[in-house]
Amino acid sequence: MSGLRPVVLSGPSGAGKSTLMKRLMKEHEGVFGFSVSHYHFTTREAMEEGINQGEFIENAEFSGNMYGTSKAAVEDVLARNLICILDVDIQGVRRIKETDLNPIYISIQPPSMDILEKRLRDRQTETEESLLKRLEAARIDMEHSKEPGVFDVVIINDDLERAYEELKDILNEEIQKVQEAK
Repeated sequence: MSGLRPVVLSGPSGAGKSTLMKRLMKEHEGVFGFSVSHYHFTTREAMEEGINQGEFIENAEFSGNMYGTSKAAVEDVLARNLICILDVDIQGVRRIKETDLNPIYISIQPPSMDILEKRLRDRQTETEESLLKRLEAARIDMEHSKEPGVFDVVIINDDLERAYEELKDILNEEIQKVQEAK
């Protein structure tokens, strides 16, 4: 493993994680690698076997689907001397805290539930049922993000520019390590 610390980004759907990540990866091309938390194209049995064998840093179930981040996926990103970004939910954050990964924990939060609901409704990608599930998950996520020691930093995304600058400032030291190694 390189001396780089992975970055755990968490926050409810609609908080702006993806927007901030895409911008970060575009501005700092060749610095970040993305460890996809969704474990695609496998059976439930294969996923459960991998979990039981300790192949996953974190795993979760949402709406009947299983997700997880394998140790191999993170090691692959770090082996390429890139900062590994993990986009996980609050369950994943808690599981990662039980490992020796030592990431930087960042929570991206919306300014309020009302604004989050508006963002999700404006997307027009959800059924009413799935929207209500996301909002309930968001409410829980927002509560947990306030607990001391869960995150190194909580960014309230009420202004995209300010939130992005705050995110960059937090990651500046790791970004410099990658750029110096090139």
